[in-house]
Amino acid sequence: MPLDYRQIQIFEAVARHGSVTRAAAELNVTQPAVSMQLRQFEARVGLALVERSGRRLTLTDAGEEVLRQARGLLRSMADLQDSLDALRGLDRGRLRLAVVSTANYFIPRFLAEFRRQHPGIEVVLHVANHTSVIESLAANEADLAIAGQPPETADLVALPFMDNPLVAIAQPGHPLSGHRSIAIERVTQEPFVAREPRSGTRAAFERVLAARGLEVRLTCVLASNEAVKQAVQAGLGLAVISAQTTETEQETGRLCVLDVDGFPILRQWYIVYRNYRRLPPSALAFRNLLRQAGRRSQAATAADDGHGQPADRVPSANPRSAAGAAANGRANDADRSG
Repeated sequence: MPLDYRQIQIFEAVARHGSVTRAAAELNVTQPAVSMQLRQFEARVGLALVERSGRRLTLTDAGEEVLRQARGLLRSMADLQDSLDALRGLDRGRLRLAVVSTANYFIPRFLAEFRRQHPGIEVVLHVANHTSVIESLAANEADLAIAGQPPETADLVALPFMDNPLVAIAQPGHPLSGHRSIAIERVTQEPFVAREPRSGTRAAFERVLAARGLEVRLTCVLASNEAVKQAVQAGLGLAVISAQTTETEQETGRLCVLDVDGFPILRQWYIVYRNYRRLPPSALAFRNLLRQAGRRSQAATAADDGHGQPADRVPSANPRSAAGAAANGRANDADRSG
C-alpha cells in the first residue's frame, strides 16, 4: 500500500516532539486526528513505529529508520517547492516564518506590509520558544526565523536587523514610578517576576546584574510575556521585559516604565536562516523588508538622540555570529542579484 505524504508529515512531527499533543498543536489539528493518522500510518508500513511509555512516545528501530527516510523525503519536497517558487517569482508561493513569542508583538505589522506588496504569497507563521524556533529551521519547517539571541550552531546565519530594548516595568502607582535616574542598586531591592531561566530577556538582565555584582529576589517565574505583565499589574513585583511588548499597557496606563540608570538594555533582533540552502524568493523579499525597516528605525533613533548611540548595549551571547551574519547576508544578496 503506498504511503501517504500527510501521514509522513504527522509521523515526523510526533517523532520530533515525542508527543501527540505537541505535534497536534504545531500542525493545527486535533489530538485525536493525529493519533488516528499515526495508527493508519503504522498500518500502512506494517510495523510498529512508536512505543508509548506514560505520556512520552519513543521510536522503535523501524521508527528510527522510517524517520530518517521521512526527513530526507520532506527535505526533498521542500527543495522542490523552493525551486517551483523561484520559477514563479513573487507572484505565488509561500513564506514559512518561525518567530519567538516576543517577536510576535511586532512581526504581524511587517507581515501585513509584505502581504500588501506580494498578495499572492501565502504566509505560514509558527510562534514558539527559542529552542523550537531554531529546531523548525533545522527540520526545514521554516525558511526564516526571528529570534532575540543568535544561535550557537555554525550552520545558521544570524543577521541583526533591529534593536530590541529591554525596560524595567512596574505597576502604576509603585513607589519608584515617576522618579528620575533610579540607581539599579535601588531597583534590585524590590521583588521581581521573570521569565524562565532559558529566556533571552532574563539572561540579558542577569548579565547586567552580574557585571555589577547584583542579584534580585524573584517572587514568580513565568512562561510567557503576558503572564509577566499580568503579574506586574497585580503588584507581584517589577520585571525587565522587551519594550515592544508593553506598548498597549503603557498607552492604557496599566503599566509604567521606570527610569533606571543604564536602561534601556539594548539587545538585537535577528533574522536567522540556514547557510547551506538558498533562500526562496519570498523569504529573500521578507528578509530585505525587515532589514529596510530596521535601517529606518535606526535612522529615526539617531535623529531623536542626536548621535544614535544607545544608553547601554549588552553584548550578544555570540558576537561572531552577528559578524558572520552580516557577511552571509551580503553573500545571499549576491546570490539573488546573480
